[in-house]
Amino acid sequence: MPSSLTLYTVAEIRQIEYAAFATYPSYTLMQRAGTATADYARQLLANHDDSASILVLVGPGNNGGDALEAASQLAHSGWNVAIHFSCDPARLPADAQQALSRMHGSPAHVIHDALNTQNDWALVIDGLFGIGLTRPIAGDIASLIQHINTLRCPVLALDVPSGLDADTGTIVGSNAIQVDGKATAIRATHTITFIGNKAGLHTCDGRDYAGQVHVSNLGLAADLYPSSSSQLNHVALFSNALHFRRHNSHKGSYGDVSVLGGAHGMVGAAILAARTAAKSGAGRVFIAGIDEALNYDSAQPELMCRLAADFDFNSATIVAGPGLGTSRNAHDFLLKALAAHMPLVLDADALNLIAVESSLQQKLLSRKVIDLLTPHPLEAARLLGITISQVQADRLAAARTIAKKFNAVAIIKGSGSVIAAPDGATVINTTGNPALATAGSGDVLSGLCGALLAQNWPAWEAALAAVWLHGKAADNLVANGTGPIGLTASELIPEIRAVLNQLVSRQHSPR
Repeated sequence: MPSSLTLYTVAEIRQIEYAAFATYPSYTLMQRAGTATADYARQLLANHDDSASILVLVGPGNNGGDALEAASQLAHSGWNVAIHFSCDPARLPADAQQALSRMHGSPAHVIHDALNTQNDWALVIDGLFGIGLTRPIAGDIASLIQHINTLRCPVLALDVPSGLDADTGTIVGSNAIQVDGKATAIRATHTITFIGNKAGLHTCDGRDYAGQVHVSNLGLAADLYPSSSSQLNHVALFSNALHFRRHNSHKGSYGDVSVLGGAHGMVGAAILAARTAAKSGAGRVFIAGIDEALNYDSAQPELMCRLAADFDFNSATIVAGPGLGTSRNAHDFLLKALAAHMPLVLDADALNLIAVESSLQQKLLSRKVIDLLTPHPLEAARLLGITISQVQADRLAAARTIAKKFNAVAIIKGSGSVIAAPDGATVINTTGNPALATAGSGDVLSGLCGALLAQNWPAWEAALAAVWLHGKAADNLVANGTGPIGLTASELIPEIRAVLNQLVSRQHSPR
C-alpha cells in the first residue's frame, strides 16, 4: 500500500477515484470518508463530553456529501451536530443526496445563519469545497470562511481546506482581491485527506492552512494507485548515506570545503557557511575571500582563510555564493569554480550571476557532476526568467524546471522546501518553522550541503539530508524555547551538529 508520505496530484487522485468507482458499489467511498472523518473527529473531541456542539459546513459537491455522512454518524453517537448549507441541498450530486437522506434520519439539525449563532463550537468540520475548486471563493461563503477563521476551536478540513489548491499549496484566486483584500481559505487546525496525500497541504500556504494532516486511504486496493514521483522528506530517504566514523580515520577522510564569497561588507555570510561546514563534519574548511582574506575567525579559529586568487578550486568541495556579490571579480572567480572538477553548491549571488549570463549557464551544464542549487523564490525566479509569484504559484514545477534546465539537484527554499532532481523526482521537506526566516539561514544551509558533499554523499541524498537537518535544528530550538522570534542563523549550527550525530548513532554502530 502506498505510504502516507507519497504525494499525488489532483489528476492522479481523480484517476484512482474513477478506478474505485468501477470497483466498489455506489456510495462506498463517501461512506468510508464519512466514517474516517467521524472517527477522527471523535479523537479531536476526546476531552469533551457528548453534549458538545459541532458545526458542519456543507458545500455543493461530494466533499459536502462526505461532511453530511460524518455529521449523521456523529449525531447518532450523541453529539449535538448543527449543519449549515452553503448550497441548495436539492442540487447535490447523487451520492451526496444519499448522505443528505441519511442526515435527515439522524438527530442532526440544520441552521441557516452560521455567522450569527453561537461561537462556542467544540469543533467545526469544513466540507465546503474539495480538491475540485478552480475559482476563488467570494460572496457570502467568503464571509463565512473569514468568520470561521476567527473562532477559537479546532477546525477539521475534509480532503483539503476549502480554498487551498491541493497541488500547489496556494490559495485559489490568490491573485484576485477577495474579502478585505485577501484571498480566502479555511485555516484548519487539522486536515483529513482522502485516498492519498497531496503536495499542496505541505508547501507554500499549505502548512499555515492545513494544520496537522492525517491521511485515510479509505481502504482502497493498492493496485488502484499509480506510481508517483513526489513524496515527503523523511530520514529513510537519505539514511544509506549516514556513516559511523571509524577510529582509524583522519581529517583527510572527511573532505575539504572551500567557501567562495565574502566580498567587502558581506564576509559574515561566508563565515556562517564555513562554520556550518566545519561543525557538520568536513575535515578542513577554507574561506576563499574574493576581495580580502580574513586574518582568522576568532570564534572558529579552525577555519583557514585564503584569498580566492591564491586558492586551488580543484582541491575542495566548493560552496559558491555566500556574500559573493555580483562584481566582475565575483564573476571571474565563479567561472573558475565552475571549471573545477569538484562537487559544487551554488547559492545566493552565484545563482544571480548565472541567471543573467548564458556563458555561465553553459559552463554549469558542461560539468560532469550533478551540482546542488539552493535558490530562494526570488533567485529561482531569476533563474527561470519569471516572477516570484509565478514561482510560488507552483513551487514543485519551478523546482523541476530548474533541476532539468541546469542538470542539477535544486532546492527551492521556503515553507515546505522543495527538492527536485533532473529526472523530475520531487520531495517536499517536512521540518522547519518560521524561525528560519532570518538573515544567514540560507548560508547555513549551503555550508551544510557542502559538508555532506565533501564527505562523499551523493548530491540527492545530501540535499534531502541538509534540508531536513536544517529544519529539524530549528524545530528543536523552538521546542526548547529559543525562537521562533529572534532566533539567529548562527544558533542553528551547534544544533545541526547535535541532530546529525543523533541520526548517525541511531542508524549505525561500529563493528
